[in-house]
This record gives sequence, structure tokens and C-alpha cells, in this order.
Amino acid sequence: MDLIANPEVKEVFVKRSQIISLTRDFFSRLKFVEVETPMLHSIAGGAAGRPFLTHHNATDCDVYLRIAPELYLKRLLVGGLEKVYEINRSFRNEGTSTRHSPEFTMLEAYCAYENYEYMMKTCEDLLSWLAKEIRGSLILEYQGQSIDFSPPWQRISFAQLFEKEFGIKESDSGAIMLDKIRAKLHLTKSLTRSQILNITEELIEKNYPKDKPAFIVDFFTWTSPLAKKKKDNPYLVERFELFVGGLEVANAYSELNDPLEQRERFKKQLEVEEELPKKIDDDFLLSLEYGMPPATGLGIGIYRLVMILLNQSSIRDVILFPLLKPLDNADDHKI
Repeated sequence: MDLIANPEVKEVFVKRSQIISLTRDFFSRLKFVEVETPMLHSIAGGAAGRPFLTHHNATDCDVYLRIAPELYLKRLLVGGLEKVYEINRSFRNEGTSTRHSPEFTMLEAYCAYENYEYMMKTCEDLLSWLAKEIRGSLILEYQGQSIDFSPPWQRISFAQLFEKEFGIKESDSGAIMLDKIRAKLHLTKSLTRSQILNITEELIEKNYPKDKPAFIVDFFTWTSPLAKKKKDNPYLVERFELFVGGLEVANAYSELNDPLEQRERFKKQLEVEEELPKKIDDDFLLSLEYGMPPATGLGIGIYRLVMILLNQSSIRDVILFPLLKPLDNADDHKI
């Protein structure tokens, strides 16, 4: 009924389709191969988040709806596909808000023999091109804020931001860092990745102008178990998150391809990340032992990208059928 009554709502979803088509064209021109990877995982990996659990009757085993396709896409790099991407559906059993949905569409792309600086340039090229194609300008209006997509974009240090706000040192362990954040915010429970991300978004909104996209760099090693350490600083990794208009839109890093270090990083992740099942993906580690080339990976949240390009205030405004609580009374469905 909303689509019938409001032509402007219908236009949002027409343009959303155009954005996805243009994104495919962009990566095709760069010679990336579009692939599909499994949505049912025996181990929930590739990101931090609470997974949905279900049961596969034929094999009598529990499986998870994927929280990210990352580990499968990296296997393809091992198999010799040097440029791959997937526009995928992922699922995280977490809260809903104007910025979050439990099921969402992501773009993930991986390129061998490049690093995270390559993906920064790719982000700048893709988003500035989409802005021109969809809105006809590099300067867009988003929720009363003018955003200039003209490259180059600003860079902000995550480590410096959290040291200023919480007194965190680069050399602090993950547990100590979390304790400092909880103490400052007077929290009693452990922090999830989503909560840390929300804190980051709030700090960026409070401390930095939003008139240009911003790359957040210098992430702590313990928060990035799949990213390669910086050569000159083992406490930080070669990673960035892209924020546009105060929203996190993309995440990328130089991929860790050392199987021994990756196993140790997985173990440390499970010590501080309570939402993940206490399992290590040995199949993925075996694929690294076969040999994964140096590579970089990028993830872009399609819903948030569409929100910004089409000036929509809520993620529900760019989802045709957002998840809603069921009505308490079945008679409420009747006309």
C-alpha cells in the first residue's frame, strides 16, 4: 500500500536497483569475477556478531546463517581466482534500529597482490562515481548535511580517538581496553562488536565534521583478527572503516595470510568476543596453509550506502519488507 500511495517511495527502490547494477558494472570493469558462497555455515566466522542458529535435518547437525562470506571468498583466492566479489545476504541476531537490520545486503570484494590502500582508492572511485550517476553531483544533501564526495577523503586515527576518550594505550590487551571503556561508560556487561561500532560512530559525530567522507585507520590488532599487522607497529593493523555522514559504510584491510598467526589471533578473539561460538575454523586455516597470496578485502553495507545516496533517514526506508514484530492479535490482520 505504501508503494501504491507514495510514488516517491517506489522511486527509492527503483534507484536502489540502479545502485546495485552500477556497482556490478564498476567491479566488472576492474575484472572482478562475481561469485556465490554458502549461506549456511558450520562455524560462524568472518566477522564478529551473534549468529542465527538452525538445524539441518538430513545431516543432523547445527548450522548458522552466515554473518559474513569472508572466509569462503578467501578460499577462492587460494584457488587461484585473484579478483572476486559477492553481493550477498548476511544475518546477525542483534537489535534493530534506524541503522541496523538483522538481515542485510553486503558487497564483499577481494583482490590478490594489493593492500588496503588499493581498497581506499577503490572506495573513493566507486562512491564518487555512484554519486555522480545517481544524483548528478559530487556534493549531496544527506539529512540536512552537505557531503562532498570529491577525493581525496580525510583520515582519522581510531587509536588516537580511543586514547583521547578512554585513556587506552596501543599496547593494552583487549581485556584491559574493554575494561576501560566499560568503566568510562559505567557499563556492567561485556561489549559486543556492534556496541563498540556504535561508540565509534558517536565519537566521530561528536569530534569531526561530516562534510566529507572519512577513513578511520589505525585499528587495534585485537579488534581485527583477520587483518595484517602494520610493519612498523604490531599493535595496529592495516585496516580502515569508511564513515559517510556519521554512518559506517565500508570496512577493509590487508588480509592476514599467515596460518600460524591466524590461529593465535582466532584464539585471542574467542577470549574477548562472547557472542561467537567457541570454535576455530580449521578448514579455513588449512586453506591458508596451502598458500593464500597477499591480498586485500573490502565490505560495503549496501543498505547504508543507499540511505546516503538517496537521502533516507532510516534503514527501513530502503528495505522493501523490513522485519517487524508480529501483531499480538491475529484479528488485527483482518480488513
